[in-house]
Amino acid sequence: MNFGFIIYIIGWLLNFQGAFLLVPCIVAMSYGERSGFAFLISSVISIIIGMICTRKKPKNRSFYAKEGFIAVALGWIVFSISGALPFIISGEIPNVFNALFETISGYTTTGATILSDVESLSKCLLFWRSFTHWIGGMGVLVFMLSILPLAGGNNMHILRAESPGPSVGKLVPRLRSTAKILYAIYAALTFIEFVLLLLGGMSLFDAVTTAFATAGTGGFGIKNSSMAEYSVYIQNVVAIFMVLFGVNFAIYFLFLIKKPKEALKSEELRTYLGIIFISTIVIGFNIKDSFSSIWVALQQAFFQVASIITTTGFSTVDFNTWPALSKTIIVILMFIGGCAGSTGGGIKVSRILISWKNLRNEISSFVHPKRIQVIRLEDKKVGNEVLRSVNVYLVLYVLIFAVSLLLISLENGSFETNFTAVSATLNNIGPGLDGAGPMENFGIFNAFSKCVFMFDMLAGRLELIPMIILFTPWTWKNKNKVKVK
Repeated sequence: MNFGFIIYIIGWLLNFQGAFLLVPCIVAMSYGERSGFAFLISSVISIIIGMICTRKKPKNRSFYAKEGFIAVALGWIVFSISGALPFIISGEIPNVFNALFETISGYTTTGATILSDVESLSKCLLFWRSFTHWIGGMGVLVFMLSILPLAGGNNMHILRAESPGPSVGKLVPRLRSTAKILYAIYAALTFIEFVLLLLGGMSLFDAVTTAFATAGTGGFGIKNSSMAEYSVYIQNVVAIFMVLFGVNFAIYFLFLIKKPKEALKSEELRTYLGIIFISTIVIGFNIKDSFSSIWVALQQAFFQVASIITTTGFSTVDFNTWPALSKTIIVILMFIGGCAGSTGGGIKVSRILISWKNLRNEISSFVHPKRIQVIRLEDKKVGNEVLRSVNVYLVLYVLIFAVSLLLISLENGSFETNFTAVSATLNNIGPGLDGAGPMENFGIFNAFSKCVFMFDMLAGRLELIPMIILFTPWTWKNKNKVKVK
């Protein structure tokens, strides 16, 4: 285990964190808020520790898949701890568990909150909550890879550990160039949404924070009513961009290199959009009696479908009061999630497709045992390695979900609350149903339950494996290492 290099990477993460923490200071100065000093102090602490960790570059630069997973998991934990400091130092969220919960929820783009009155926070802290969504949306280590050649040719181990989806590839031959392209697309889409929100009459502060929260598919609102107070135009803009940020960013790259036909042929994209369309129609007609017209019902249904499937978590209505059919569809969408390679959470549409095709082939093999069955996705053969990773992911997912649900049930909450709370945190969505509904908050849970939720949020954002490897005893035993290429 190359501990020296792992510490070196975490040190650079803290250096970047120190820079990020200075941005809310500008907001605090603009509004004359004393809470800005909390960010300044937190920034200094992060930079000092980061400089100590990076003062000397390790001579041993050997970096294996195991180190990649551990570096990512530890990096996100350390990043979350340092990001929680402003809440604690400012005294606006003095409880350590609550501050850490809020920060992890931000970085993992979950959007679950312990706050009952969001508007009571200072502007700089409201900005920080939304900014953590934007930082965590594409991945903090992906951002570092776009700037620093940290691990040489072994950077792919870091990218694979942090990027969502069953498989990760390069858009261009150089990995750093791939990371730069991803962040350029990410920033461009964020800016376009920001401009459209301004044109809709949103204030500068509201537009910035909403664009950050949408881009990261996080859903931290700056109003107690989330998005309900804003106009239909703004709600529609946010809904459309939630859908856009739930698309695999490789699709946008294909458009950039002028291959639109290839992009639109994507099976995952067509399935993703199809699920959104069908869910919107079914829910819209199911809730039509609660609104003035079918068009209003469809608009509200589209917003919530887009919010849940992309795991953003914004809300315009209390869907906890919807009919059972609509709530059931909402819960199913929680598990499906966005596309691989997007900022969305959940199981991912690509994994659903691969699992469905694998199931179909297995059933077909009973009827035609001698037929050679090949699974294809995006006109490419799905290799055994990808198929195995999908199966492992689903088994781990079910195990983590079941154990989390059992642990949460010790608090004696309702089954609907517990089930959807675990669903909302493991899938990085935010709101659930009943006690964890869109008009409620996670402050009702005790410290132990919040720790379970924090683990689930990190595990869900990092695709389970890094967090499992981090807490597996034999990971830390020295054995003969085989380099993974």
